[in-house]
Amino acid sequence: MVMKESESELEAGDPAPTFELEGVDGETYTLESFADAEALLVVFTCNHCPYAKAKIGLLNDLAAEYDDVAVVGINPNDAEEYPEDSFDRMQELVEDGTIAYDAYLRDRTQAVAGAYGAVCTPDPFLFERDDGEFRLVYQGRLDDAPNPDDDPSRFYIREAIESVIAGESVDLEWQPARGCSIKWTDD
Repeated sequence: MVMKESESELEAGDPAPTFELEGVDGETYTLESFADAEALLVVFTCNHCPYAKAKIGLLNDLAAEYDDVAVVGINPNDAEEYPEDSFDRMQELVEDGTIAYDAYLRDRTQAVAGAYGAVCTPDPFLFERDDGEFRLVYQGRLDDAPNPDDDPSRFYIREAIESVIAGESVDLEWQPARGCSIKWTDD
C-alpha cells in the first residue's frame, strides 16, 4: 500500500470532465444522468484500500441524507493486479448493502481518473450545478481523520455540501485527499 495525497489540476469553477461509464446496475452513466441533482460528489475509490473502506459509511450516509446531492463512486483500479477491485466484487458490495452510493461506476480504461487528475482512493470532487453545468466547488479530504483508524471530528465534505445547498460559496481550505495510490495499468 502506497499512501498518496491528491494533486488534481482542476480548480474551483472548472467544469466536471465528462464521462460515460458502466454502473454496477448494468446502466451507463454520464454527467447528464445526474442532471436533477443540485450537487454531484464524484469520489474515486475502490474496494480494497483501507483509506477508501474507512469512508464507505460516510459516503453511504451522504447518499441517504441529501436528496439534492448525487454521490457517485468511480473505481479506476487495475482489477487484473488487484482482483478485490473487480467489477464483480463491486456488484457484490452493492448487492449486500455494504456500498449504497447513488451510483458505483467502473473506469476500466482509467481515462476518467486521468481527466479528473485523481491520484488516490478516496479522492473526492464536489461539483455544484450552475447554469446546467457541474462546476468544481471543493476537492480535498472528506473529513479531518487522515488515517483509516482515526475518528473524525470535522466533516469537510458535509460543510461543503451544506454551503452548496444553502446557495453559499464553499469557504474551505482544500487539503489534499489522502489514501492509497490508484493502481494504474501498465498500458
